[in-house]
Amino acid sequence: MDLLDSMKVYVLAVEKGSLSGAATACGISATMAGNHLRMLEKRLGMQLLQRTTRRQHLTTFGEDYYTRCKEILRLVDETDKQAQNLQLAPAGKLRITAPVSFGTEALMPALSEYLARYPEVSVDVSLSDRVMDMLEEGFEVAIRIGELPDSALIAKSLRPYRLMICASPDYLARNGTPGKPEDLTNHECLSFSPAAITNWRLQDQDDIYRIPVTGRLQVNHGQALRVAALHGLGIVLQPAILLQADVKAGLLVQLFPDYELPSRALSVVYLQDRYRTPKLRSFVDFMVEKFG
Repeated sequence: MDLLDSMKVYVLAVEKGSLSGAATACGISATMAGNHLRMLEKRLGMQLLQRTTRRQHLTTFGEDYYTRCKEILRLVDETDKQAQNLQLAPAGKLRITAPVSFGTEALMPALSEYLARYPEVSVDVSLSDRVMDMLEEGFEVAIRIGELPDSALIAKSLRPYRLMICASPDYLARNGTPGKPEDLTNHECLSFSPAAITNWRLQDQDDIYRIPVTGRLQVNHGQALRVAALHGLGIVLQPAILLQADVKAGLLVQLFPDYELPSRALSVVYLQDRYRTPKLRSFVDFMVEKFG
């Protein structure tokens, strides 16, 4: 007799209150159900049920064994379903939320490869710097920047989100190139924050510099700050993915390349119970492959 089948009969006998009830639920005879129970008791060398003509009682060991059997059967069923899902091709619509700069500069180019690899998947992307409630707003996966609070979400770490300081050649020709971090205090610095004064942090082998910078322009959007820098309005501190193409094209000049700038954690997050879907699993694995 199969051990898992015998466990199933035993669990049902406990839950139905009788071997006959378990037999009916399994589609077998009462005699066969009794054989399953006797096989278990013989294998274990312990009595599981105390039976009389009117009712049955669990032994102390039988009660503990019932709990363990339920957990074993649950794990087997879960593993079977997971194996079935792995055999399915990713398909259907996947709803993604991501920050604006990362979504525009990194996610969009990568999606061309992802969609080519999985032709049965379509994606609905919402770009916002607001942290979305995935469950309430119906997103299956999110890209998050910064440290994650404790939550029910599962996270996989990607490469850190690094920053870069840049200015246009025109701005530097008019105002000079800062040679050391302290020189930034004498320049127009474009700020993401609405605050009039903010600190930029730079580090070399010898020291950490926290420079209070000011400027006449503050904007609450990374792309707008990039455009402002391209037009010579000041020095900008923004994610490298937003500025590196302009640096390569000669439209911006990277400043302080030998200094280490702050980086922020970058993660792909999802709800635990949804990772089993092939489309979600394929996207999470793809993001780790591309940006991990």
